[in-house]
Amino acid sequence: MNAYQSLYSELEALGAGVWARKLPEQLATAFASEAHGDLSRWRKVVADLPRLSPSSIDILNGVRIGGENDLSAADRELLTMTLQKLHPWRKGPYQLFGIDLDTEWRSDWKWDRLKHQITPLTNRHVLDVGCGNGYHCWRMLGAGAKLALGIDPTLLSVMQFQAVNKLHGEAGVYILPLGIEAVPPELGCFDTVFSMGVLYHRRSPIDHLLELKGCLRPGGELVLETLVVEGEADKVFMPEKRYAQMRNVWFLPSCAALMLWMQRCGFKNIRLVNVTKTSLAEQRSTAWMRFNSLQDFLDPLDESLTCEGLPAPARAIIIADNS
Repeated sequence: MNAYQSLYSELEALGAGVWARKLPEQLATAFASEAHGDLSRWRKVVADLPRLSPSSIDILNGVRIGGENDLSAADRELLTMTLQKLHPWRKGPYQLFGIDLDTEWRSDWKWDRLKHQITPLTNRHVLDVGCGNGYHCWRMLGAGAKLALGIDPTLLSVMQFQAVNKLHGEAGVYILPLGIEAVPPELGCFDTVFSMGVLYHRRSPIDHLLELKGCLRPGGELVLETLVVEGEADKVFMPEKRYAQMRNVWFLPSCAALMLWMQRCGFKNIRLVNVTKTSLAEQRSTAWMRFNSLQDFLDPLDESLTCEGLPAPARAIIIADNS
């Protein structure tokens, strides 16, 4: 776990020593060889990646590491084949040494919707809950964050991050294979906490909001993005079974209901900054994610409905301050 040694020191300096001291054991458990049958294979993929010296890096306007002329055509093809072994790639896109790693989600579009709405991240300590492979963490670092820490229990996502991180080189970005339950309650040390695409997967959304609040320092900022439905403050929808073929969707509130929940949890200055219907251009199958995607989850005759006949996905971004 030497890759995390500098993180332990940063957490200690941040006043999160209680977590820094727990993390080695948490990580050892998460990375245990029996945790996932493919973990050893994914680790070998990362180990097999070459250590390259990128001629340029741009994590402000995207995640662009290296240029096309940094590699020969043969080496680029080999790198492509190696990265493909970490399929499916869901969050991105990445441009890596001339390789256009076109992920399922255009996560850059989500970033563009919120980047001018949030408090500037310069010198801030940021936590991204449910970060996937860390695409947005790179964008946070590019926006000036002093520390961009992501947590996500999906081991493949963590290994994808490690692959990108190896190609980039050492940076103030870390992804931990953990859920928010692993974060000590009332840690109270992060300047900004992001939770994007997580709330509707939680059986208790109120508890999730309180967990997020507990991660924030006083006056810190929460950036929340989640699925919503149309309606007034009393409208909250629970799918009977699946929603857009997802089994683990529990609550889809209206924006007004969600803002009321946040108010009841003690957040202040709550503001809705964006509502966007997810388009087939934003979430789709690609050469880097060859499984079914949004097109397969909608009514083939009416894109305003899911294949279950429910309202098609729409996502809201709400920003609020910790009291």
